[in-house]
Amino acid sequence: MTDSESGAKPGADARSRRGGKRERLVEAAVQVFHEQGVEKTTLADIARAGDVPLGNVYYYFKTKDHLVEAAVDAHCDRLTTLTARLDTLPDPADRLKTLIAGWVEQRETAARFGCPFGTLATELDKRDDGLDLAAAKVMRALLDWVERQFTELGRPDARALAVELVAAYQGMSVLTNTLRDPGLMADQGSRLRSWIDGLARP
Repeated sequence: MTDSESGAKPGADARSRRGGKRERLVEAAVQVFHEQGVEKTTLADIARAGDVPLGNVYYYFKTKDHLVEAAVDAHCDRLTTLTARLDTLPDPADRLKTLIAGWVEQRETAARFGCPFGTLATELDKRDDGLDLAAAKVMRALLDWVERQFTELGRPDARALAVELVAAYQGMSVLTNTLRDPGLMADQGSRLRSWIDGLARP
């Protein structure tokens, strides 16, 4: 179908295809950075995973660091989408327990590669080029959302509880990955959900 037959403006289809390639590259970067780490990953690795010719990568991203930045933005977008979906649940305790359930569902991936964002944030923390601050922004956004849930539960120590929950998740992700034991995350997830229930009781 041509642009005129579809009612689209001339060139819109070509722009859409380019946008599709960029999106595939970003998704591939998120995946490959998680599985291999930033330092071991090459642009060729990302191009291959995204099914995009290597030469096309430079049209969208001049350097690997630009792809790292895009991957961090993608994590931020995913978090925004996730928390917006969780916010449709009427009860803050249920929102928190559903968040934990989602973490547990990813236990096989965590056992093999660790937390998708936590591993990236840890790696970027060793840098001082601004990407470390970008990663911290995403983690802070998660903490802020979790804090709001505890605040809705009437907890005066909402921030401390938010730090405790996120730290518990990162800790169990590290142990699950180190020991290659997805059952560990399942067990810790159950403990955290029971902990939420206890905090939510009047």
